[in-house]
Amino acid sequence: MTDSSARVDSWLWAVRIYKTRSAATSACRAGHVRVNGEKAKAAQPVRPGDELRVRIAGFDRTLVVRKTITKRVGAVLAAEAVDDRTPPRDPTPVVAQRDRGAGRPTKRERREIDRFRGRDDEVRE
Repeated sequence: MTDSSARVDSWLWAVRIYKTRSAATSACRAGHVRVNGEKAKAAQPVRPGDELRVRIAGFDRTLVVRKTITKRVGAVLAAEAVDDRTPPRDPTPVVAQRDRGAGRPTKRERREIDRFRGRDDEVRE
């Protein structure tokens, strides 16, 4: 169950970062997985001490390999194989919502929306 190295897609699946191995493989192909700063192919080996940056749902997670496992194991054993060094996320951002059925925003409301989104300094000609 523990070897000196394992495929990066298999390891990500085994430690429950991705639900399926094919999802982990697709993430590698799309360039969402980096091993020690370099883009990783699915078959690239990972060893204990390697740092992985994985982009999931628009956020980067920083993981360090403690143990290499290739089979999916229980959650407790999977947690022992990975060291999650992801910094905590900011609290949930404030989302502006308009009332349902309010129609199109007026010019004044649109300017307020732009200011809220940080686009108030755009010059329109």
